[in-house]
Amino acid sequence: MNHVALYRKYRPKTFDEVIGQEHITKTLENQIEQNQVGHAYLFTGTRGTGKTSVAKIFAKAVNCLSPIHGSPCGKCENCLRLEQENDINIIEIDAASNNKVDDIRQIRDKVKFLPVGAKYKVYIVDEVHMLSDSAFNALLKTLEEPPAHIIFILATTEVHKLPQTILSRCVRFDFRLVSVDELSKHLAKVFTQEKITFDEDSLKIIASAGEGSVRDTLSIADSIASYCQGNITKEKTLSVLGTTAHDMLLEFFDKMAEKDVGGVLTLIDTLEKDGKNLAVLAKDLSKHARNLLVCKSCKNPGEILNFTDDILEKYKAQAEKFAEKDLIRYMQVFSGAESELRYTLSVRLLLETTCLNAMLGYDVKKN
Repeated sequence: MNHVALYRKYRPKTFDEVIGQEHITKTLENQIEQNQVGHAYLFTGTRGTGKTSVAKIFAKAVNCLSPIHGSPCGKCENCLRLEQENDINIIEIDAASNNKVDDIRQIRDKVKFLPVGAKYKVYIVDEVHMLSDSAFNALLKTLEEPPAHIIFILATTEVHKLPQTILSRCVRFDFRLVSVDELSKHLAKVFTQEKITFDEDSLKIIASAGEGSVRDTLSIADSIASYCQGNITKEKTLSVLGTTAHDMLLEFFDKMAEKDVGGVLTLIDTLEKDGKNLAVLAKDLSKHARNLLVCKSCKNPGEILNFTDDILEKYKAQAEKFAEKDLIRYMQVFSGAESELRYTLSVRLLLETTCLNAMLGYDVKKN
């Protein structure tokens, strides 16, 4: 039996199954229940947050013969037919490879034809910001006078590249990054259904690595599940991701607070011998500085940082050792070195230089 990637296997089929976008799904459900469906929608947000999934659910829901609270029933004739990828009533277009004016003109010529066995024909245009200027002008003409049976759903990760004339004709929905807590709960459900054992720490580590993207989180979980062979632990997860555990980061910053050059160099040596990715370490150090800044400057850091109580207390204690301006400098220095570390021939040397720069407060490369 062929393996199906987790992000495909657990793609939501109803609005209730969509993770972390209730502000959007509830609005769309209400529109369908009240028969107030628009003719053009704009879905914007970072990758993997559910734009295409929600577009497909919406396309089925508006054509469903017996929608359940605004979601497709999944059982009627229309729902079953629309499940087929080649159904002529749901047309998916990748604007990255179909971005010329002739491609949009073909759409404009075809929208006049009625849907077959359905109420609406739905066009889902992904990465719409990739269209050329002339293609946008051709699309605008269609959006201005759309046939009653046509719905356009435009999806993009770079909404700032869209002309104002297009934006003004669409109902806009902004997809949010999904919280670590929501991703962790979703992972727990997925692993339970897949009969994979796990611990709570590993869930949070995987969810954090997903950086708010459901798809990225499930893709990471897929590779870790394969490595761990059904038993996911914190140690194995860290081994696969190459990320650095809280205790090591706390120790690292203790050395920096003490201006302990030798201690920092020794820790870098230890991490490299343990097989840690030093570019990932720079990213972790930047995040750690940010987390300390949250503890230092926010009244309720626990509402922002999804840490256990004991870890949060350790962060609060360490944050007192640093001034806010130093933590901001650490964030700048480490995030700035992140991209350089991917391409340099001397990764360790650059990371050591970066750490000394952050710790001592001057650029050792210029002194």
